[in-house]
Amino acid sequence: MTPVELSRTVLRAVRRAVDEGELRVAVPERALVSAPGPGGCGDYATNIALQLARPAGEPPLRVAEILRPHLADADGVADVVVTGPGFINISLRDTAPAALVEEILRRGKRYGFVDGADGQAGPRARRDHGGLFGQVLQLHCAHDVRAVVVTDVLARLLRSQGALVRTSCEGRPEPEWEAVLGARVDAHGSAESPAPLDVGVRPVPAPADPLPLGRDAGRWALLHPAGHDRPRITDEHLVQRESNPLFRVRYAHARTRALSRNAADLGFGAEPGDVRHDVTVLLADHPRVLAQAAAHRAPDRLARHLVSVADAVLPLLPAVLPRGAEKPSAAHRARLALAEAAGTVLAGGLSLLGIDAPEHL
Repeated sequence: MTPVELSRTVLRAVRRAVDEGELRVAVPERALVSAPGPGGCGDYATNIALQLARPAGEPPLRVAEILRPHLADADGVADVVVTGPGFINISLRDTAPAALVEEILRRGKRYGFVDGADGQAGPRARRDHGGLFGQVLQLHCAHDVRAVVVTDVLARLLRSQGALVRTSCEGRPEPEWEAVLGARVDAHGSAESPAPLDVGVRPVPAPADPLPLGRDAGRWALLHPAGHDRPRITDEHLVQRESNPLFRVRYAHARTRALSRNAADLGFGAEPGDVRHDVTVLLADHPRVLAQAAAHRAPDRLARHLVSVADAVLPLLPAVLPRGAEKPSAAHRARLALAEAAGTVLAGGLSLLGIDAPEHL
């Protein structure tokens, strides 16, 4: 069960409690699930009971105890424990790191895509997404380089979630925007056949020309800030230092690829295993991030998520290969598989942003 699916499971538990008269509240639109905090347990935790306590007129602990049996009966849930002032901690079945890593390596760069987003609608497609699958959208952007780049990436994100997307621009995009930045739209001028959902894309324009930065750094400079923030168009996006988030993301990916090559030279390969590490929570959260970035038209959410994945996986990498005369063990193989999974997520995310993920850096 992914974090997106678990969030929906929590909302279904609230709805059942309301339907059975145990709670008198409006069912919220979303339920936040995250890694358990200090004193927590299990795979994920949610603060939904604290969120509902005031409107329900009940103490958070009472709300949590009302929801606990509804969650415990849900498919895929192994155990539910209430801790602290009312945090609900959830343990899932079949959520060992090995299963997560196997799924990522099996799906490759398409990990996090909705089933059927390639045009072959699987039986779970509509259930797994919750709205975007099959929608027809028209993205119509301002005649501005940042708007065109953002539109290009939004179209990729929405299509990854099963939406059918057309793009257009108020005027003919400058040839350099496609030649240098790789950003294009399907049409220009007014949309002749507006889609059922017509979305205007108007982020804050860049204060300077991003073309001198080149494709990768130029796109990152435009996409990493939120749409309402003014991007910084400076050479800082080109420097190969830890202070540059784009460098950290691409460096982490290149390191994972180098480890795979080095392991092959040592005669062993990746085998998913039960490795507990901070990065596993972020990898499990990747489908939710893609869904939210698409639903909220916010590619910056994906960019920031990739930085978090890179920063989490880098401390793992020195422990992947055996040292000295040490023989490769099951732990080494499992760490290698986790590193490769992180590299796969980084490569897939960069691809959606239209940015290259080099194997050598």
